[in-house]
Amino acid sequence: MSTATPILRALNVTKRYGKFTAVNGITLDILPGTVHSVIGPNGAGKTTLFHTLTGTTPITEGSILVEGEEVSHLPGYKRVKKGLARSFQVTSLFPNLSVRENLRLAAQGRHPAQALNPWRRPELLRRACDIAEQLLVRLSLQAVAERLSAELSHGQQRRLEVGMAMAGEPKVIFLDEPTSGMGIDDIGDMKRLIHSLRDSYTVVLIEHNMDIVMDISDQITVMQQGQILAQGKPAEIRSDERVRRAYLGSMITGGKAANAGKEST
Repeated sequence: MSTATPILRALNVTKRYGKFTAVNGITLDILPGTVHSVIGPNGAGKTTLFHTLTGTTPITEGSILVEGEEVSHLPGYKRVKKGLARSFQVTSLFPNLSVRENLRLAAQGRHPAQALNPWRRPELLRRACDIAEQLLVRLSLQAVAERLSAELSHGQQRRLEVGMAMAGEPKVIFLDEPTSGMGIDDIGDMKRLIHSLRDSYTVVLIEHNMDIVMDISDQITVMQQGQILAQGKPAEIRSDERVRRAYLGSMITGGKAANAGKEST
């Protein structure tokens, strides 16, 4: 269940590239146990905002807090230790390792120093193996556990990537267009997986499939030209005239949506 205390806060976050402002004074509260989607037209700044929150890109101004702790000065790998994990638009796996080994290594990444220590405590390896087995079931990948990840279908690879983010036992999982390039059946599987994540995690989602966004989101933030245009629950966003004019138009007025394409910033 969500509470009134944000697990993640962005306060006046700004990112400039020379004279170009990609993200302009964003203030955002992400509540625990929710799916919070960030949407907007191409070039709205969604991906740049993701990069600043996860530490891939340093901010120019502002503050980022995880459970009240300032993390805006930390690089991405240190934010992982604070409980942030993410997937990317382009699938990032170990292609020559099995599905099980991908998940086990991701679980060991929670304690990277021990993972490389030949004298590591055996219980840490057992714990990583247990997490991998649990995730194989949750991801419905038991049947392909011994296959190389490079041999999986695109939809299976995307689910595995989400599982690798889960393996580190984070507090917040960032998903960047997780259904991109998927067929209808794979989209349904991913949709159910993301919806179930709120039981154990907080999810921040960039997604262009508006059917998914409207069906599984607890909160939606709409961006336009690097700023927040609107925020609210799906029903509020669906009926917001500013949103319809700026981005969605007829795509949500009838309850059905189209895929709005890709974003470069």
